[in-house]
Amino acid sequence: MPGKIIINLTPEQTRVALLDSNDQLSELYIERIKEASLVGNVYKGKVVKILPGMQSAFVDIGLEKAAFLHAADVLSAFDYSIFGEEIEETDPITPPIEDMLQEGEDVFVQVSKDSIGTKGARVTSYITLPGRYLVLMPGVEHIGVSRKILEEDERARVKDLVANLKPDNFGFIIRTASEGCTEEELKKDIDYLMLLWENIQKKKEKVSSISLLYSDLDITLRSVRDFLSHDTDKLIVDSKDEYNKLVDFVNTYFPKLVSKIACYEGTEPIFDAYGIELEIPKALGKRIWLKSGGYIIIDQTEALTSIDVNTGKYVGKTSLEDTIFKTNIEAVKEIAYQIRLRNLGGIIIIDFIDMEKEENRHKLFSVFSEAMINDRAKCTILEVSELGLIQMTRKRVRESLERVLCESCNYCDGKGFIKSPTTVAYEIFMELRKIGAAQRNCKIMITANSQVADLIYDDEREGIERIEKEYSFKIIVKADKSFHQEFFEVVTL
Repeated sequence: MPGKIIINLTPEQTRVALLDSNDQLSELYIERIKEASLVGNVYKGKVVKILPGMQSAFVDIGLEKAAFLHAADVLSAFDYSIFGEEIEETDPITPPIEDMLQEGEDVFVQVSKDSIGTKGARVTSYITLPGRYLVLMPGVEHIGVSRKILEEDERARVKDLVANLKPDNFGFIIRTASEGCTEEELKKDIDYLMLLWENIQKKKEKVSSISLLYSDLDITLRSVRDFLSHDTDKLIVDSKDEYNKLVDFVNTYFPKLVSKIACYEGTEPIFDAYGIELEIPKALGKRIWLKSGGYIIIDQTEALTSIDVNTGKYVGKTSLEDTIFKTNIEAVKEIAYQIRLRNLGGIIIIDFIDMEKEENRHKLFSVFSEAMINDRAKCTILEVSELGLIQMTRKRVRESLERVLCESCNYCDGKGFIKSPTTVAYEIFMELRKIGAAQRNCKIMITANSQVADLIYDDEREGIERIEKEYSFKIIVKADKSFHQEFFEVVTL
């Protein structure tokens, strides 16, 4: 759990930072007013297309892009990790989607994953409503307990309490926050969730197709519901209005924690005061240095994220194997931290420096698994491979920090590199030789980026003079700062 929760509000966006017990930034959530998360929203939608080959359907829920509904999310394959709780469950056999849905049919769905990149939102027909201590699952006779509640006696206690309190034909996930809570607190959560469900059902009967039936709490209230606990030192918010709203919310649902909420009174911006603003640019960097002198490289692609570990300046003191092992172990903690901070999701490949000793590989896997144990997102981690790789998946519900704050470079078109001036100059020379093969004794105008033009004037002047002489050309080179470095024009006058 975080040491502090820092909330910064502006008219354009809300930012929530979780600080650990050492006041180090551990997680960052950013929600812009124009791009608010839809996860948890419940809709009455319409099936617009069924794709048997992909066992999926597209559902119109009133957004710009149709939502994606997989067959596994139509019947009884509910994903229990949607709210960060890991519950063991055996997947049932799913019938073909064409046997379950028809085009034009109304469906009752909930957003389980925001639109990411070019993909529309992902939805499920299994509705879940999160409360402070529990997650309600209508129509499911199941009680699951978060794996993060470790004591067996406590797991059994809260499960028995919920079993006695729950209505028929409703299931519940017992969240980590329920550890140590009373029967009264659980009953209050159940009553609140049942009231939400009844309101959704009433609205569902009244509205036409393609309607929003329920919106999850905004990011500040979600932060209180999901992150505020007895272990939290303070929740500090820099808006008086928002402070009053949070106090009312906490007083209503879990009053024991209201003393932990404070309104920031400083004149310095709150993210500056807590050193958060300086940390955000670091979370976007590609290279992260380790204290020993080693470093890791993080590279996000469309399909996966690769993380590469290097010894860098670290030369060690004993054997090569010992140097490599110490660098890998040091990198583990930083990698786990960066994965959470950057909210990296999907497939993640970590290329540790290869170690010869099998014992060291097992130690590395054990230390990495331990470092990831407190991650809120569901993770699956495979043992270190023969090539020194750790392969893992991490549930992706929202965009990574990089994709929230950045966009592809319009200069390099997202490649991360461009052709050098020398390469472009030589391409111009090749173009001139093509012209020379067809005609001679002509005047030619070359227009290129300033760096390329300067190179041709100076270091590559001999090359241009050689072409002039060989083909009897009169060549004029013109520099244009507005030209992209890779773009040029060769025109015969």
